[in-house]
Amino acid sequence: MNGDRPIKLLLVDDEPLMLDAIETIFKVGSVGEIEVVGKANNGLAAIDAVHAYSPDVILMDIRMPKMDGIEATGRIRSLPNPPEVIVLTTFDSENEPVRAAEAGANGFLLKTEGPKELVGAVKNVAMGEGALSPRTSRQLVEFIRVWATKPEVVNAAKQFLSLTARERDIAKLAAAGQSNTEIADSLFVSLSTVKTHLASVQQKLGVDNRVLIAVTITLASLAPGYPDFTRGG
Repeated sequence: MNGDRPIKLLLVDDEPLMLDAIETIFKVGSVGEIEVVGKANNGLAAIDAVHAYSPDVILMDIRMPKMDGIEATGRIRSLPNPPEVIVLTTFDSENEPVRAAEAGANGFLLKTEGPKELVGAVKNVAMGEGALSPRTSRQLVEFIRVWATKPEVVNAAKQFLSLTARERDIAKLAAAGQSNTEIADSLFVSLSTVKTHLASVQQKLGVDNRVLIAVTITLASLAPGYPDFTRGG
């Protein structure tokens, strides 16, 4: 929750049945915590809805008529005080997930995720943690391995080498889908320490969310001559 009020959520998808199903999930599973304030069926309508409803978080489909979710995400994230955006994806088309992250999406969910994962992701993003579940992370890793090109791999390896050992540990856990609290528990450090290191990781890698941290780490793991630093604990 944001203070004493529910998180305001906007749903964007061109399939009416999907919109209704997701709305029902939040009505049943997050009473008093998350409120669906609006729905839109394409990117242009989503931008209008942001101005109309001032949502805190958007669940955004990628493939839609008039304007797709990637362009809409970029335009929305360029607004003053923009809402966070979680992209709903199937990871089955070219490099859409990476492009969406570069446009400013702060989370990814598979369309087949369960109600608990949907609700948890919206809460995490509203708290500034991002949303990348372990299941989604595994899908993203496999997607990037297929999509990657050599120059991107080499550049990512150089970026990852700029991190300290502790920053690498925290970055790998974030990329694997762990929340800040889970990372703190795993490494026996404070939550504030995790946040400080993640901020440093993002600055050094030149990214602004944990989805792109995962992209960088996955690309770096493909670099020849660096077999160890992106794997293990």
